[in-house]
Amino acid sequence: MTTLTITSLTKDFKGTKVLKGIDLSMQSGEFVSLLGPSGCGKTTLLRCIAGLESPSGGTIEIAGQDVTKLPPEKRHLGMMFQSYALFPHMSVVENVRFGLRMSGEKSKAEQKELAVRALERVQMGHLADRMPAQLSGGQQQRVALARAIAFEPRVLLLDEPLSNLDARLREDMQVELKELHRTLGLTTVFVTHDQEEAMSLSDRIVLMNAGVIEQEGAPAELYGAPRTPFAADFIGAANLLPATRSGAVATLDGTAIQVPMTGAGPDGAGEVVLRQEDLRLSPVVGGEAPVSVEVVTHVYRGADIVYIVELAGKRMRVVRPRHEEPIPEGTAGLGWREGAVLWIAAA
Repeated sequence: MTTLTITSLTKDFKGTKVLKGIDLSMQSGEFVSLLGPSGCGKTTLLRCIAGLESPSGGTIEIAGQDVTKLPPEKRHLGMMFQSYALFPHMSVVENVRFGLRMSGEKSKAEQKELAVRALERVQMGHLADRMPAQLSGGQQQRVALARAIAFEPRVLLLDEPLSNLDARLREDMQVELKELHRTLGLTTVFVTHDQEEAMSLSDRIVLMNAGVIEQEGAPAELYGAPRTPFAADFIGAANLLPATRSGAVATLDGTAIQVPMTGAGPDGAGEVVLRQEDLRLSPVVGGEAPVSVEVVTHVYRGADIVYIVELAGKRMRVVRPRHEEPIPEGTAGLGWREGAVLWIAAA
């Protein structure tokens, strides 16, 4: 069943087109991430769905009802903001109860019951009487989430909810969000600029760029079969090398290096895409590392080491586990895992 349908949605700000004809639909219970860089239009799209911005054109339907012109409180949506937006003078349980009270659909007793139930779902029931100032950032985030889910919304909207947390807590909350989504089955729209968050949480990723949908699909699809250079570079760390393809072989521009291609693709100009984890780097040129490159420097990341190498005037990144033999600066051999080379034809 389709829960959310967006058709030909546009949004202009003072003559600037921020959204350029967005078409998107979501199935009931689906977790969809709107992913993209700052300024791509993802938050504007979310705010249009929420009713906090009025689109310049197009329609928004929720459960078959046209809500394009309805105010936010009539759309039966739950929303969690990046800033959490908790009232400092209200206790935790009163913050959660606030949205229920504003809707006017429940008695005081029902409001309290739903608020407590929502807090228990996010492991915050024992802190119901605390004030926001007495909570950590992670606890405040859980309260904001409880408030968003308390009245069992038709669609849950999350606007970069993890961006204010430290790295470890952010990872923990990703797991909790995934478990909560599985338990409640809420149709969820999640806005983020972090591709790892989108990859780990989503059923489907909608990658946005300059006000349009660049590509959408399951995380594995976007990672394994990007259709544009932007998608290849934004979803995962990719090395893109200009090349010319002829049949099953692509020749890197400015070199005699030929790269065997897998899968069909049109002949002509384009780019070879090599994921950094699919490359092999060896101290010696030859064998599984037949291409000569120059190691420029490296970056130690704990679990692995990223080497910056130069090939035909282009810099590339290669990842190696920290326990493997270090590669010194200078000439080294480069190879790639069979079947790992992707091809994107020139537009």
